[in-house]
Amino acid sequence: MIESLNLDDLDKRIISALQQDFPIAQRPYDSIAENLGLSVDVLLERTRKLLADGMIRRIGFSLDSRKLGYKSTLAAVRIPSDQVPTAASIMADIPEITHSYERADEFNVWFTVIAPARNDIEYILKKIKDALNLSDADILDLPASRLFKLDARFSPQTEEDCND
Repeated sequence: MIESLNLDDLDKRIISALQQDFPIAQRPYDSIAENLGLSVDVLLERTRKLLADGMIRRIGFSLDSRKLGYKSTLAAVRIPSDQVPTAASIMADIPEITHSYERADEFNVWFTVIAPARNDIEYILKKIKDALNLSDADILDLPASRLFKLDARFSPQTEEDCND
């Protein structure tokens, strides 16, 4: 839960630095701190607070699964709203599901699956279907036929920025 949207300029600079050109180094935070003109202790303290406040959700690398030979799909299920927490719990326990989210739509829980082979994805979708007692019509499997990769980088905004 985001406790505070009150980001100062240093928080914004830290978030930006963590998203862009993260150094591949033995001590990456030393490099980032030096580039920001901070001590490593200050950088780590502020970063931990941003994580605790929910302003940063995750720090980690992202591999191009296609280059590793993996397969992926976008999937969705149509379930009653009272089953959403159950679906979320089931999906959270499946490491091949990279993320899931609820939508206000007929198919109301969407998620991505990345696995070594197509049959692994089919097994995972069947496992979800069985666990939620779904019919074939209640689950969508939408593997990409063309890929468009967006480089999403987020810029922290103040409430004033949102009102402009």
